[in-house]
Amino acid sequence: MKKHIVLILVAVSFIFTGCYHAQISTGAQTSSDIYQKKWAASFIGGLVPPSIVHAEQHCDNGVARVETRHSFLNMVAQIVTFSLYSPMEITVVCAAGPRADLQTIEVERNSSEEVVMKTFEDAIKKSASLNEAVYVSFK
Repeated sequence: MKKHIVLILVAVSFIFTGCYHAQISTGAQTSSDIYQKKWAASFIGGLVPPSIVHAEQHCDNGVARVETRHSFLNMVAQIVTFSLYSPMEITVVCAAGPRADLQTIEVERNSSEEVVMKTFEDAIKKSASLNEAVYVSFK
């Protein structure tokens, strides 16, 4: 009887573990440059997220798309560790170049935090008024 209960619990845990896949697209033209981290470590079922991927170190022209997903092996690792270790796969697809039709606000790279925050606030307001994305560029 115990074997059946264990078997049912294992089967149910596999049935209720769905594939996780999220994709964020900026609308920029994609390039062939791709940065991929297949075992980005997160913990406690994703409550402690993986470390930040600094896309600016990998993509000179910005990011076209970011995808996060749990592969089958990521899910197996999560199940075996009872969700204490919850790895995921992160893929960053670099942009071929900034979109020409996108509204752009530029800010100096060495600007103070207040200036950067004000620039992003201006970009948000402009984006809301135009009902389209606004690109913030650090020069």
